[in-house]
Amino acid sequence: QQLCSVCVGQPLDTIKTRMQAMKQNSAFNTGRIIYNQEGIRGLYRGGVPLIIGGALIRSTQFGVYEKVLNLQKSYTGPSWGKDNRFLGIFDLQVVTSGFVGGIGRGLVEGPFEYIKTRRQVQEKWAFRELLNGSGATIFRNSFLFSSFMIYIDLSAQLVPGGLGPFWTGAICSNLAWLTVWPLDVVKSQLQSGRFEGRHYGELLREIVGSGLAFRGLMPGLLRSFVANGVSMVVYQKVLALLKDK
Repeated sequence: QQLCSVCVGQPLDTIKTRMQAMKQNSAFNTGRIIYNQEGIRGLYRGGVPLIIGGALIRSTQFGVYEKVLNLQKSYTGPSWGKDNRFLGIFDLQVVTSGFVGGIGRGLVEGPFEYIKTRRQVQEKWAFRELLNGSGATIFRNSFLFSSFMIYIDLSAQLVPGGLGPFWTGAICSNLAWLTVWPLDVVKSQLQSGRFEGRHYGELLREIVGSGLAFRGLMPGLLRSFVANGVSMVVYQKVLALLKDK
C-alpha cells in the first residue's frame, strides 16, 4: 500500500515541496523544470524514506488514536463523547485522541520527513541533523490528524451511513490539510536547509503577510486525495480483522 502511494503520489509531493521551500511559482512549471533537468528520477526524489517509514508512521497515528480513545471511554463510558458534544457538534474525545495520535505520528515521522525534504530540494542531509524540524512536524501533525478525525466524525453526522472508506479518507484528509496548510509550508522551509537562522514564528508571519501561506496546495491535495483514500480503506480492513480476533 505504501509503495503504491509513493508511486502515485511522490511526483506531486516533490512539486509541492519545491514550491514551498524554493518559492517556485506554478505546479506545472515546477514539474516541467524538474523533469527537464532531472527526468522522472527527479520527481521521485525523497521517496525511499517514505517507503521505509510509511507503514510505521501511519500505524503509529491510528494505533495511538485508538488507544487514547479507548482509554478515555473506559473512564467515561462509551457514549460520553457523543452525548456531550461541545457546541453540540464536536466530540471532545475524538479531538483529544486525534491530537495525541498526531503527536505520536510526528515523533516517528520527523526524521523521515527531514531526509525526504532535503532530497527533494537537492540539499545535503546529515545523521546529526535528523531531528531538524521535528518540532514543526509534531506541531503540524497534532492539528492535522486531530482535524482529520474531527472531519470524519462530522461526516458521519452529516451523511447517513457514512461516505465509505475511500471517500472518507480522501475528502476528510483534504479538509484537514486545508485547515493546517500554512503549518506545512513552514515545516518544509525549516527542514529544507534553505532558511538557516530563521525561526518558526518569523517564517509563519512572512508567508501569511506575503500571501504565500497556501503555496503548493494543489499538488499537495491531489497527492493526499489518493494516498489517504487508499490508507483509510486499508485501515478499516485491518481494524475489522483485529476486532474479529
